[in-house]
Amino acid sequence: MNIEDIRKYCLNCKIKPCKNKGCPLGNDIPAFIHEEDINNAFEILCNTTVLPAICGRICPHEKQCQGSCIRGIKGEPVSIGQMEAFIGDKSLEEGYKIPTCKKVENKKVAVVGGGPAGLTCGAFLARAGVGVTIFDKHSELGGILTHGIPEFRLSKEITKATINKILDLGIKCETNKELGKNLDLKDLTRDYDAVFISIGANVPTKMNIEGEELEGVYGGNSLLEYNLHPSYVGKKVAVIGGGNVAMDSARTIKRLGADKVYIIYRRAEEQMPAEKKEIEAAKNEGIEFLFQTNIIKILNSDSLKNSKLDKSKLNNECNSNNVVAVECIKTQLVQKEGETRLSPVNIENSNYLMNIDYVVMATGSKPEEDKIMEFEKNKWGYIQVNENMQTSIEKVFAGGDIVGEKQTVAWAARSGRDASEKIIEYLLK
Repeated sequence: MNIEDIRKYCLNCKIKPCKNKGCPLGNDIPAFIHEEDINNAFEILCNTTVLPAICGRICPHEKQCQGSCIRGIKGEPVSIGQMEAFIGDKSLEEGYKIPTCKKVENKKVAVVGGGPAGLTCGAFLARAGVGVTIFDKHSELGGILTHGIPEFRLSKEITKATINKILDLGIKCETNKELGKNLDLKDLTRDYDAVFISIGANVPTKMNIEGEELEGVYGGNSLLEYNLHPSYVGKKVAVIGGGNVAMDSARTIKRLGADKVYIIYRRAEEQMPAEKKEIEAAKNEGIEFLFQTNIIKILNSDSLKNSKLDKSKLNNECNSNNVVAVECIKTQLVQKEGETRLSPVNIENSNYLMNIDYVVMATGSKPEEDKIMEFEKNKWGYIQVNENMQTSIEKVFAGGDIVGEKQTVAWAARSGRDASEKIIEYLLK
C-alpha cells in the first residue's frame, strides 16, 4: 500500500486505540498519518519518539499499534509501521532537525549505555537544554540496535543516521567506556548533576539442565551482540526459545552456512512472543520449528553412550566434550489454576534424541551482576527504582532492560523518555 492509500485507509477515529492502547510510546498515529507535510509529520512524531525510522521497521506492530487498529477488526489494519518508517527515512534524507525546547540551563547529565533507552533519554534531555554525555562500552552507540539486531532486519546505515541525528542535538559521546572497568560511578556522580543508567540486561539466562556447560552451548544474546560465531558450515544447530532473539539467532546461523537449524519451543506456534513476520521469514529460509517440545538434556559422546534412549538414527562420531545430541521431550498445554496462559507440561515417556552440533539458548536475559553491585536490586535481580525512576544512589536514575522493563525497543525508548522527564524535574528543583 502506498503512502496516499494509507492516509485514505486510516479512519482517523476519535478514540485512537492505536495510540492510546497499542503504542508503548503513545505516538499520535492518526495525526502523523494524515499530516501531508512530512516535516510536520516528523515533528509530531518527535513529541514522543526520536527513533521513527527504526521503530517503523522493527516494532512488533501486529501486537502493538496495528493490533489495536479499528480497521483490523474486520479486515487488514492500517500499515502504521510502514508510514512511520517512511517519515523517519524522509527525515534522514532531507536532514530534518529534531525540534528543541530549552528550559534547563547549566546542568549536565551522564547517560551510561547508548541503546534505545539511553539514546531516547539523552535526546529528550538535550532538547530541553541539558548538557548530555553518553558513555558506552562498545566502539559504536546503539546498544541492541547496533550490536544485536541483524543487518537483514535493521540496516546499520539507518541506525547510524538515526544516532547521528540524535547526536546533532549537541550530545557528546565517549565510547569504549564500561561501567565498573574504566568508568567509575562515583566519578560520574561527582562530575554530573544526574546520571542515567541504561546498560541493558543482555546476559543469557540458563535453563539449568544437564550439559549446559559443554563446548558448543551458547547464549543467543551474546552471539548477536559480539558476533563471535563458531563455524556452522555443515552443522546442525538447535535454537531454544520463541522470541525475536531466537528468530534472529536462527536466521543468522542459517546464513552462516548451517546445514540444519531447528527452533525448539515448548509451547504452540500461536503462543510464540516473536513477531509473525519474523516467524514466517524464518520458515521461508528453511528453518525447522519443533513446537510443544522441550529440551531437557544436552549430551556429549560420553553421556550419549550412557543414554537408554534409541540411538539408532544418530550419527555419534565424536569423542570430545563437544555437543553431539540433545534429549527432547514432547509437551502438552494445560490450564493451571490462577494462570491465564496455557502452561507446557512434559509428556511422560515421550523423550527422544536428536543429533545436534551446537545449542543456542534464547530463553531470556538478565543483568550483569558485577555492573550493578552498588545498587539496591529487586527480587528479580534488576536495579530497583522508585516512582521517579531513581535508584538507591543519590542523583542516579535508571531505565530500560536494566530495571526489568519489557524487552522491546519501543518499551526501552518509552522508559528513557519517562526518565528524562523525571530527571528534568529533579534538575529544576
